[in-house]
Amino acid sequence: MITLVLSFILAAVLALYMLMRAKTKYMMQFSEKIPGPKLLPILGNIFQFGSGTEAYLNDLERIVAEYGPISRVWLGPQLFIILTEPKYIEVVINSIKYIDKGLTYTFLVPWMGLGLLTSTGEKWKKHRKIITPTFHFKILEKYVDVFNKNGLILLERLSSHVNGAEFDVRNYIATYALDIISETAMGVTVNAQQDNSSEFVKAVKNISDIIMLRNFKPWIHPDFLFNLSSYGKLSRHCLSVLHNMTGYVISTRKKELMEEFKLRGSQTIEEDIYGAKRRLAFLDMLILSSLEGNKLTDKDIRDEVNTFIFEGHDTTASGISFSLWALAKHQDIQEKVVCELDSILGDSDRDAQFSDLQEMKYLEQVIKETMRLYPSVPIFLRKLDQDVEIDGYTIPIGTNVTFIPYILHRNPEHFPDPEKFDPDRFLQENCAGRHPYCYIPFSAGPRNCIGQRFAMLEMKATLCKVLRKFKLYLSNPEEKMDVKVELVLKPKKGIMLRIEPRKRKNAASAM
Repeated sequence: MITLVLSFILAAVLALYMLMRAKTKYMMQFSEKIPGPKLLPILGNIFQFGSGTEAYLNDLERIVAEYGPISRVWLGPQLFIILTEPKYIEVVINSIKYIDKGLTYTFLVPWMGLGLLTSTGEKWKKHRKIITPTFHFKILEKYVDVFNKNGLILLERLSSHVNGAEFDVRNYIATYALDIISETAMGVTVNAQQDNSSEFVKAVKNISDIIMLRNFKPWIHPDFLFNLSSYGKLSRHCLSVLHNMTGYVISTRKKELMEEFKLRGSQTIEEDIYGAKRRLAFLDMLILSSLEGNKLTDKDIRDEVNTFIFEGHDTTASGISFSLWALAKHQDIQEKVVCELDSILGDSDRDAQFSDLQEMKYLEQVIKETMRLYPSVPIFLRKLDQDVEIDGYTIPIGTNVTFIPYILHRNPEHFPDPEKFDPDRFLQENCAGRHPYCYIPFSAGPRNCIGQRFAMLEMKATLCKVLRKFKLYLSNPEEKMDVKVELVLKPKKGIMLRIEPRKRKNAASAM
């Protein structure tokens, strides 16, 4: 009996191996010429990586250091070609031909459907064209009030730590960012800062964790195995909560806007949007676009709203959190930022407005330098639907081309003394002549992040608010920041800060 079972297992493994060889024969033919670690049958290089997120970036750095700016990794039947040289990256990322997303993004589809992040081809082009005007500066200007309103709640919550022990600021920033994105995307207040135990808040966190865990567990990559697992069960519950929420908001808001559309017409409403009369949520503008004949279904709208919530929540929270840590670590830079804020806002207690935020050039340099060292999205992929030639190598159709901003941004050829935190790298004169694809925190090319101006505005508004109220410190300024990859870049040990009240010359601190 034992012999029979072993024979059956051996036959099954052999059959799986032959099937994989047949499916990957074309890719294998070209990938063998590309430098990379030795392969195991069926498994490829899976044992080169741990099963979690802790050492993932270290593993990738080791492979790039050993095999160079074009390197090859197989994870089971999936081929990944890592590009870390800007001129190689430009070939793929700047082309409208290579816009399909890689393996990881398929795990996002149950939540986001085929929104801008996950769609491709004509659907992506159509939606990109429809959505681009919703990030017009006249619309972004009206979101500053949302930043300021939620910023007051953030300051109140942080105040409990004044003159106290160090604390992890991440959860405060994450719930603050979720409040902002829910209000700007859907026009609803979820009160994540004041009630982070709500079903919606927990569902957003849990679904994000599940998607990332699935990346590192190849045995639940197939949908039918994932659906049988405990992760699949929790995922279905989270998706039910999220889709019910967005579905209810969409149907309710659509009825209201349809009535307004009938009474007033689209032109008057559009004048309100770009004028000074009202602020519409991202959802409202998608609904109006559908009423004007752009053929967006309710599912299309839901997918885009969910995409906006995902892309505008954890990513921005990561950028803000790492910026706070960098400012606490570098006291001279923190004081230079505060001097800039004082020169723009003086001793007044007023909220920063859109025009004020536009003047904060040094603060913007600080954010850019933070995102050089700690890019919110440290890794992203493209899946090739045709072969591409790069530096004498053929990268075959079906490859997951892998870009790693976390490594790319540390190339000393483009950023001398790369581990040094230096915002002056982003002075206009210092950027001149730098390769345009050596710094890609928001991706680049036709599939760059459509919300990058929104994100930069939110980060500036938040940092301005916090720095005018508090002085930031680290208990151990010499300690290195260790990071890990989840859906976004995160610290291994938290963002630990100490805060004190900031003394203002002639006015009480703003709240």
